[in-house]
Amino acid sequence: MPNYNNLLVEETDGILYVTINRPKALNALNQETMGELEALFGSDYASRKDLKGVLITGAGDRAFVAGADIKEFLGVAAAGSGKEMATRGQDVFFLIERFHAPVIALVNGFALGGGCELAMACHMRVATEQARFGQPEVNLGIIPGYGGTQRLNQLIGKGKAIELTLTGNMLDAAEAHRIGLVNYTLPAAEARAKAIELLQTIGTKGPVAVAESIKAINAYYASSDFEEEAAAFGRASGTKDFAEGAAAFVEKRKADFKGE
Repeated sequence: MPNYNNLLVEETDGILYVTINRPKALNALNQETMGELEALFGSDYASRKDLKGVLITGAGDRAFVAGADIKEFLGVAAAGSGKEMATRGQDVFFLIERFHAPVIALVNGFALGGGCELAMACHMRVATEQARFGQPEVNLGIIPGYGGTQRLNQLIGKGKAIELTLTGNMLDAAEAHRIGLVNYTLPAAEARAKAIELLQTIGTKGPVAVAESIKAINAYYASSDFEEEAAAFGRASGTKDFAEGAAAFVEKRKADFKGE
């Protein structure tokens, strides 16, 4: 089994259990973690046709993934490479969305920004009652860049997606379930059991049929404009507003945006 620095990976009865293991950083997605997800889904397990599925969760009891690494974002903005960062993140999450076996996000706390985008890239989402969801990038003067503007539309519809993206408001688990962002919301112990049950049930079906179903359903959304999202992320990441928003986040103060 491959070794990772930020992922804990175990396999039991054909199910791969992946834990994003940066609890002190609320499991924030830095570039090293993105690289490990890329390796896991893109090469390390991509040829494992015997897998029944994958369950992704976050270490600890506070966060699934609380977002991306903001300090890394500041470096990206300074280098003027926001579009490239967004495109790379999208490509990693495409590997998850297009994985041949079902991938379930077990959301056990905050799923914000890149964490919400990661959960949405998975085929299904099972949430614990303490889970919280949101795309708060506007609070930093930036936009979702890892597929959030596209997949949020797909899952909950345009009107609600615009509301959540522009306000940056968080949803609790019950509301996320009500609007279709998650498949199930349950107490913590029951949520994990439900996710495993789903993967075990799918694991009894024809593997080729499962893989082809994933391809066919994804094909419906093939015209979504992820490229425009990456370009818009790049433009926003080069603004003074983003530099101010990110600095305010790090310094734990309210941002003073100028529209520049």
